[in-house]
Amino acid sequence: MRSENYVYFFTVSGFFISLVFSTLKSTTPFYFAIFVIGITLFFYLFIHLVLIFFFNIEPTVQDSFRKADVEEIINYQISQLKDREVQIQNLTNSIKNIKG
Repeated sequence: MRSENYVYFFTVSGFFISLVFSTLKSTTPFYFAIFVIGITLFFYLFIHLVLIFFFNIEPTVQDSFRKADVEEIINYQISQLKDREVQIQNLTNSIKNIKG
């Protein structure tokens, strides 16, 4: 699961928890808004801190991509496409000569 999904889930959960808390504890609309914004912000920042520690990219994963191998495969595919293009061109020329 992507890390953005965790952020979205915890932010929305924090919002609804803050609504319940604010409804029970606030006496004025100003405090209601402060509680909602503050608790939602806390959940938002907290999940980012958690994700920093639990989603650590190891250097071995970054080194597994070999550019030379990918370029070799791409060059092979390009050469195959050029060969097929020549074959199709020869085939269309031979069909034109037969009809023409």
